[in-house]
Amino acid sequence: MNRKLILEDGHYFSGKGFGSEREQSGEIVFNTGMTGYQEILSDPSYCGQIITFTYPLIGNYGVNRMDFESLVPALHGVVVKSQSPFPSHWKSEQSFASLLRRFDIPGIEGVDTRQLTRLIRTKGTVRAAICNDDVNVEDIVNQLQSERPFNTQVANVSTKVAYHVPGGNGPKIVLVDYGAKQNILRELLQRGCDVHVVPYNATEKEILELRPDGVMLSNGPGDPRDLPEAIETIRGLLNKTTIFGICLGHQLLCMACGGKAEKMKFGHRGSNHPVRHLPTGEVTITAQNHGYAISKDSLLNSGLSITHLAVNDGSVEGVEHREAPAFSVQYHPEAAPGPFDANDLFNQFIARIHEPLEEAK
Repeated sequence: MNRKLILEDGHYFSGKGFGSEREQSGEIVFNTGMTGYQEILSDPSYCGQIITFTYPLIGNYGVNRMDFESLVPALHGVVVKSQSPFPSHWKSEQSFASLLRRFDIPGIEGVDTRQLTRLIRTKGTVRAAICNDDVNVEDIVNQLQSERPFNTQVANVSTKVAYHVPGGNGPKIVLVDYGAKQNILRELLQRGCDVHVVPYNATEKEILELRPDGVMLSNGPGDPRDLPEAIETIRGLLNKTTIFGICLGHQLLCMACGGKAEKMKFGHRGSNHPVRHLPTGEVTITAQNHGYAISKDSLLNSGLSITHLAVNDGSVEGVEHREAPAFSVQYHPEAAPGPFDANDLFNQFIARIHEPLEEAK
């Protein structure tokens, strides 16, 4: 079935449809990862977006039940140069196209993804739609230009009820789920943590009633400015527990301290983003997925010290509070997909939790 990918600025691409036959719109972004397409499409941070995979062949090793980062993918569409209908891997249980059909996600292949990526890099992220081939392009462009911004992504992907995942004899962690990837939970459990997962709108009182040793602020989709209640909760938790934020959690921690978030032109999405640790000068290759960043200037009087910067564009990638036991990073130390260069940050989180206990002795 022939289909069209139409951008709100009037550009459009023709291709062949696969996956779901539904028509769907969303913010179009690109990911530069060469592998990990299953983890990417199941990452809740892509809620409401259409992903362009810059690697030209997607689906060649199939899909398996172990590599999901959420139970139900929340993205709105997929754009590829070519998708493999006959995957080959010993773990493969179904094809990429069958996974999209299962979750009613439309895809389009045969698109010049290099040209599309250059358009996004030049113009910035825009809204787009995957449509049937016979639609009127001008009508779809007008529709896209009149659509209101999508601002309920976190509410859509966060857990609706709190739940407990027993671990070992390690610290009790409250994981605030703004759209948490499963690998964050796995990393905590591997370290023996006893984890309580709470919804994005859990209050300071509800979190502290669990008597946590530490609070993990997860990744998630959308604009952090849409979550004033989360910012207020984090502000109340400062100096009452150890806090570690990842991606959206990093942005919310910064905003709780007075920082300001800005929309990036096309964001960072991929598995090869270099980040410099300022105290040591060490460069780490990181996995990233975000369209907003914290303004450097806004952190001048925030009580936060900038600890990490992106090598490519100088954007803020990590902070540490100068008085409270709180720190955060913009990138993904849990990877999935991506390098595990920054995985030790989970160990640092556990170590910081024990610091007050050691000092008390």
